[in-house]
Formats: sequence, C-alpha cells, structure tokens
Amino acid sequence: MKKIKKALISVSNKEELMPLLNTLSKYKIKLISSGGTYNKIKKLKHKCIEISKYTNSPEILNGRVKTLHPKIHAGILSKRNNKSHKKELIKNNFDEIDLVIVNFYPFEETLKNTKNHSKIIEDIDVGGPTMVRAAAKNYNDVTVITSPKQYKGLINELRFNKGSTSLTFRQKMSEEAFSETAYYDALISNYFNKISKNFFPKKKIFYSNLVEKLRYGENPHQESAVYSKTNKLDISQIHGKQLSYNNYNDIFSALIISKSLPKNIGTVIVKHANPCGVSINKNNKKSYQLALACDPVSAFGGVVSCNYKVNKNLALELNKIFLEVIIANGFEKEAIRILKKKKNLRIIDAKNLAFENMYNFMSNFNSILVQSTDINPFVKKNFRIVSKKKPSAIELKNLIFAFNICRFVKSNAIVLAKNNTTVGIGSGQPSRLDSCKIAINKMHQFQKTNNTDGIVAASDAFFPFVDGIETLVQAGISAIIQPSGSIRDKEIIKFANKTETVLVFSKTRHFKH
Repeated sequence: MKKIKKALISVSNKEELMPLLNTLSKYKIKLISSGGTYNKIKKLKHKCIEISKYTNSPEILNGRVKTLHPKIHAGILSKRNNKSHKKELIKNNFDEIDLVIVNFYPFEETLKNTKNHSKIIEDIDVGGPTMVRAAAKNYNDVTVITSPKQYKGLINELRFNKGSTSLTFRQKMSEEAFSETAYYDALISNYFNKISKNFFPKKKIFYSNLVEKLRYGENPHQESAVYSKTNKLDISQIHGKQLSYNNYNDIFSALIISKSLPKNIGTVIVKHANPCGVSINKNNKKSYQLALACDPVSAFGGVVSCNYKVNKNLALELNKIFLEVIIANGFEKEAIRILKKKKNLRIIDAKNLAFENMYNFMSNFNSILVQSTDINPFVKKNFRIVSKKKPSAIELKNLIFAFNICRFVKSNAIVLAKNNTTVGIGSGQPSRLDSCKIAINKMHQFQKTNNTDGIVAASDAFFPFVDGIETLVQAGISAIIQPSGSIRDKEIIKFANKTETVLVFSKTRHFKH
C-alpha cells in the first residue's frame, strides 16, 4: 500500500472533478495544479497550490512550459525506497508526488473541428504525456489517472484502503496510462503522415478503441473483439442479440456495397461476406424483392442492407423470411415495431456511416498487409468498348452496375445482371470458368423466365481463355465487361465480334481475395 499525501492535477477534461476533490480532501491530500485546472479547483472551493508557486518558476512561452520542471518530475520519478533518491530530494527541497491526474489536450477533437495546422500543432500536449509517462514508469510508488472514467475506481480504492492505493491498482492504471500515451502519439504520427501523404511510413502506428469484446470469433474456440478508430462505431444496434464476429464481417461487407450504390437507392443481401443479391430498382420494396429473387436460398439467414429508410410495408416483407441482420439508413417507428417481433433479429441503423477512402488491414504471422480500399466510383472513361457491336445506353449502365457489384464478390467473380439487378452470382472459385457456370446455374434455378434478353455479365479480371466468355454467350449473355490485360485479349475480342457480343474492357482489375 502507498499512502497518498500529494497529488498533481492537470486536466483538459474538467468534468466529474467534484466527487474526486471531495474524496482527496477527506484524506487530507494536498493538491498542486496549473492554469485552467487550478482555477476550476478554486471555483469548486478546494485548496490548491498553483504549480508556478510550487516550483517558483513562472509559466512561460504562452503556457507551453508549465509542468516541465525538475521539482515536478523528481517528485514523480523518485523511488521511495532508494536512499540516494531521498537524499537528493531533501538536498533540493523537492517533495514526493504520489498521485498524478492528467488528461491531454483534445488533439483528436481538434482534428475533427479544424484544418488549421497552427491550431492543430498548439493542441499537441507535451507536459501532460511527459508527466503521465513518468508516473506510469514509477507505478511502484505513484498512482496515475488519465481519464474521468477512472475517477470512480480511484475513489473506491482510496475509500477501501483509507487514503492509500494497492500495487495491483497502480500497475493497472500504469498499463492504461501507457496505452493512452501510445494512442495519443499514434494520432499525432498519423496526422503528420496524412499531411505529407506518406501513407506507408517506415514505422506504421495503428490506434483504435475497444468497442466491445465479442462472444467469440469465427468459431466458438476463437477469442474476438471489435475496435474502432473513434470511441464508437458509426453504426448503432437498436434491437436483437449481441453481434458476433461473423455478423460484423457480413455487416461491413454489405455496407461497403450499399454505400457504393446511388444515394438512398438499392438493396444488398449478403451471406458469408459475399453478395447473393443486389438491386437498385427505385422502388425500395421492389428492389428488395428483386435482390431476394437472385438467390433466395442463400439469402435465408443472411444480412439485408437497405440503402434507404425502411417503412412499414417493407418491414412486413422483410419479416417473411429468417434473416440474421437488417441494416438501413433509419427506420420508421412502425417498421421498428414490426421488426422487433423477432426478438433475436439484429436491427442496425447506418444512417450516420460515411463512405470515404479507408485502408484495409490483414494480419498473419506477425506481419500486416495494408492497402487502400477499392471503392472509387466508376465513370464511363474507366471503360473502353472493344467490340464492333456497341452497347446501348441501358446495356452500358447495366454493365457498369454488374462490374461494380463484381468487385465486392470473392474472386474469381462473375456477376450476371439485368435491369440494374443481379440475376446470377458466381464467387470464390479457383477457376473463372467454374464461377461462370455457377452464376449461370443460379440464373436458371431462380429466375422465373428463360428469356435471357438484356442479361449482361461482369468479370472481376480478364478471361485467360475463350472458354469462359464462350460459356456465357452460349447461356444467352449479350454483353460482357471485363478488365483487359490477357495475352489472349485479341482472341476474346475476335470471339465477341464473331458472336456479335458486346465487349467492354475496364482499365482496372478488381480482385477481392
């Protein structure tokens, strides 16, 4: 146990101070503080010594130097059982500081609120992290508190131990303190990487906050958690069972497709992180029905993502089959009431989710793969018509729609589409030809008509041989879009011309492994 006699308080977030100050006062703990924190403590009618008076050194450089003083850091870093340390403190007339309560300038909030570089630089805290690191290093003798969320635990610790703290508590607070300083430095490091456009620096620092520990990972024997760069996710669960690792994986897969669709239009159905139906019909209910019709068997127990607000009529339709998760850009009250009849159905509101450039990470064998996301919207200049037969405006729109969905399907990927709706999807096969056959079989299995007029196909990469495109044409496909780059591109174009098939080449490939 370590008795706390003197505490240094310097906080940017001045909430919840009163209960803490009352407890410190109860155990006759002397307070040192500076600037706004000192004024706040005095306003709350508690005794406090201002740091400049404590050190006999004024704040200088517009407040940049306040706590960076030997009397402060010697008081924090001295080992209580080290005789030479004790002698040096006595010689210099320095006192021990037993408790450090510090939280930093709100650098993260500043980044959200301004692009003014000078303002951002001034909100990089120097003294705060320095004191926290010193106190955390000396946890054997010093208690460090870095967040108002820890005040309650400190208060309970002091009450239980009559003004002292246990080694276990101090060590736990030290662990959290070093995480706090590391997170803070990572924010600053990433800010400088961003402004210099150095997206792959020699040392890459990752930072995130725990959102929640999950029940388990992909399988029950695996541990799992979800983290976010902010303190929360930009999606909110408003009903249903706790989300699992697999739920999150499917939700993220569904959302990235949804957010690539036209604003407030389109329905996506995902199963095992693969789309099994997508439609951008302007009628929301019909878009869901058309997406479902693409592969109703796979949709069972899947995730539906509605790129619009769900109303009562659609809610009634959604409740007709078993679904794990329903996502939307908001829900009408009556729709919520209807969907909540299924107590385990997870309902997710994603209206606050922003669609922006991000980076994807994959980790194995103590290595991390990093890449930018493949989400840039397609425009006509991304494509080149290489066949003699030219696509109509409707055909080209359908081709680009299919190609957009294709990039979110596990490779090798083939997407068949008509009227801005998928009618067959082949995914995740080592052979592109097999993906073609799966997509065609799905189309024949679930479409209510044998009429293939207007059906187009998209491939996420080039056809290495004619057999793939030949299989599609024999199934009645009239237009195909694929990336160029094969040594047999000329053979593919020749076959398209021979069969009077529209062929469009993309300038970019879109694998998703």
